[in-house]
Amino acid sequence: MNNIICIAGPTASGKTALAVELAKELNGEVVSCDSMYVYRRMNIGTAKPSPEEMQGIPHHMIDVAEPDEDFSVSRYCEMAGPIVDDIVARGKTAIIAGGTGLYMDSLIKGNDFAPVPATGHRERLERMELDDLITQLREIDPEALERSQNNPRRIIRALEVYYETGETITEHNRRTQAIPPRYQPLWLGLDFTERAELYRRIDLRVGIMLELGLVEEIQSLLASGIPEKCTAMQAIGYKEFVAALNRQCTIAEAADQVRQSSRHYAKRQLTWFRRNKNIHWLTRNSGESSEEILKKARQVLRENDN
Repeated sequence: MNNIICIAGPTASGKTALAVELAKELNGEVVSCDSMYVYRRMNIGTAKPSPEEMQGIPHHMIDVAEPDEDFSVSRYCEMAGPIVDDIVARGKTAIIAGGTGLYMDSLIKGNDFAPVPATGHRERLERMELDDLITQLREIDPEALERSQNNPRRIIRALEVYYETGETITEHNRRTQAIPPRYQPLWLGLDFTERAELYRRIDLRVGIMLELGLVEEIQSLLASGIPEKCTAMQAIGYKEFVAALNRQCTIAEAADQVRQSSRHYAKRQLTWFRRNKNIHWLTRNSGESSEEILKKARQVLRENDN
């Protein structure tokens, strides 16, 4: 039996529920791979699983950072990797579940991240004009400039890696991609035959969030001093209601925007995961229950038992 299983898919597709059921059957523990679950006190807008939904199964990489912290993929991998190793070392199954594709892929590959600059290059670069930054990067690493799409943060990151290490970020990425992956998991993906069913689930989730007190959660975060412009508060489900609280729109209009943005995000998630040819897709047909999806997952596990 595979001792590492990845469950990927779009928001509201049922990843957590499947992970819990498989963990119960396989003596497993769940390692969350959601870039928003890491933040404490952000529970409703992230659809973080409740203790009841966890059903006593240990869940890792939840509530490990404050909302005003900048949490990165490199920090996620530094924290999650040893957890996965420990679960496997104890003879259990590590079930990595979530929809943040970059985090999941990076954890599985064991990416060697470029060092975080610490000698002032970032501050120097941030004081420069964008045109000057573009000119520098064009000379140093034109491939990185093309990938950056003129995004200032990406341009600065590429330049600071070069000035810190002497290696371009393009060279760094090529070198790390040649390294064999850290883990060899069994991949499961969740999707729907009818896209309308996924959208219905997303719409339902937004309504439930409001009923549970999402607006009050946001008010509490802001009242505690969390800046409304910090990275965590720019997430879908938070920034829209911050705008409503600032009277830039109504609560109803904010909710509609969350539904629309969540649908677009789900499409991007599916596009990301579709590139992974190792994923066994568990496609839910109209009217199929979670139990049916669990049966499909069991079948994949039997067929790939090693």
